[in-house]
Amino acid sequence: MIFSELMATKPLLTMLQLLPLVTGLVLIKVRGHAAIALAGIMSLAQMFLAMGLYQQFDIHQPAGVMQFAENVPLWGAFHYHAAVDGIGVMFVLLTSLISLLSVAFVLVRRLHESSILAVMMMIQAVVTSQFVTVDLLWFTTMSFLEVVLVGYLTKRWSTFHDIQPTLARYLQFMVVGLLLMVFGTLVLGWNYADANAGRWSFSLYELSQLGFGKHDMVGTLVFFALFYALAIRIPIFPFHGWLPAFMLHGNVAVAPIYLLGLKVGVYGLLRFVFPIVPHAVWEWHWVATVFASTGVFYAAFLAMRQRTLRELLAFAVISHTGILTIGLFSLHRMAFEGAVLLALNFGLAITGLLLMTGMVWQRTRTTRLHKLGGMLDYIPIVGLAFLVAGLAVVGMPGTPGFDAVHFVLEGSIKSFGAVVTVAAALGNLVAAGFLLRAFQQAFLATPGMDTSRWDTSPTYPAETLMAGIVIVVTVVAGFYSAPWIALIGEPISGLAALFAEYTGAVHGGGH
Repeated sequence: MIFSELMATKPLLTMLQLLPLVTGLVLIKVRGHAAIALAGIMSLAQMFLAMGLYQQFDIHQPAGVMQFAENVPLWGAFHYHAAVDGIGVMFVLLTSLISLLSVAFVLVRRLHESSILAVMMMIQAVVTSQFVTVDLLWFTTMSFLEVVLVGYLTKRWSTFHDIQPTLARYLQFMVVGLLLMVFGTLVLGWNYADANAGRWSFSLYELSQLGFGKHDMVGTLVFFALFYALAIRIPIFPFHGWLPAFMLHGNVAVAPIYLLGLKVGVYGLLRFVFPIVPHAVWEWHWVATVFASTGVFYAAFLAMRQRTLRELLAFAVISHTGILTIGLFSLHRMAFEGAVLLALNFGLAITGLLLMTGMVWQRTRTTRLHKLGGMLDYIPIVGLAFLVAGLAVVGMPGTPGFDAVHFVLEGSIKSFGAVVTVAAALGNLVAAGFLLRAFQQAFLATPGMDTSRWDTSPTYPAETLMAGIVIVVTVVAGFYSAPWIALIGEPISGLAALFAEYTGAVHGGGH
């Protein structure tokens, strides 16, 4: 793919990164209602900036044309180089919305007397930076900062008395992933220098022109290093071992912020791996597909056995990222489209499920399914939001997951035939079972414990607002998916063209 760019007339992408960063630095010294007010105002401002980016983005530019470009050389081959296509714009919008909801949830959890908001805003800045960069070294550097900030967030605001084993497991996985990412990044930079008189570069535009051919050993090495690094973050089976304990013992208030990092893994594959080493991706795409297909069933059946809402949702993430990964590695245009829409859908739906779970915990101080029940009597709109988000995960009509799952399955059957596609569809069916079971036990069943200490007050305004936002955004995005399909249409066409040689040969010359 040949990349070009349209330079920015104003530094909109820089503002999207600096606004949460500066807010976070200020919030280090600010506490209480002033902190939540500042974080709320700045998060709204960030949302308006992201919406402005979307409104000014030209969806008619052909594939490979990056918009709002900013390029500042810093030191040697280390450049600040930001630009976006439609996929980047969509992820920036998702980041801004989830961050706004997470700030509101901090108020519900009454954590605004601490510095948690400062760290959350900094993580938002780092994640946004990864979504807008077109420099692989910058992407890797921001990944390191994200791991450090999330590790601190987990250690400082855990809801478990002994977080050290969970934190150690998280860091073990993430450090291995970072080392693999650094290795793959440096190998690419070294190859570029070897072909260009010693001049190093980590720019997507230049690395994509290295021309790794079929059966190229270096291309294969780069693919596996970057794929494994990003698979840990997504996470794809069997690289998921850190997530269940992290979800169980971490703070629900900050879980949605970290799940943005999972979308960074998907984005990293689309932005860097597929355009730079397409031949290696095709040669080894079956490895990712085997992992993903196995993970769909493995995680779905384990989810059925979990005793807490938190662990169940962790395995729901793993199962459904398996379906998303099948879409990505189908290497078919329709499946690419479905996979990106699934990333958007999961971002909204899993965030909704986590926030509603946090509200249940806030009132009952437990997420154990056998102890819960009857919550629909006290917080009906929270129960409705949980149900809508759960149905979105399994792709019910009227939710963003409907078109997404349809596209993934159609692309998958054209690339892999019936076996993989049926496996993905059955995994999705199992997911419907465990999510509906969770809803029934938490909101409809008879409570399994003494409820005298529960907060049975009528729904609070903050709970109504957050649940209402989750319902409205999910339903609107589901019924009006055309703008998102149009937004990602050209970048998806460019990605699909990279593999036309292979998919055309297999499927009769076209998509």
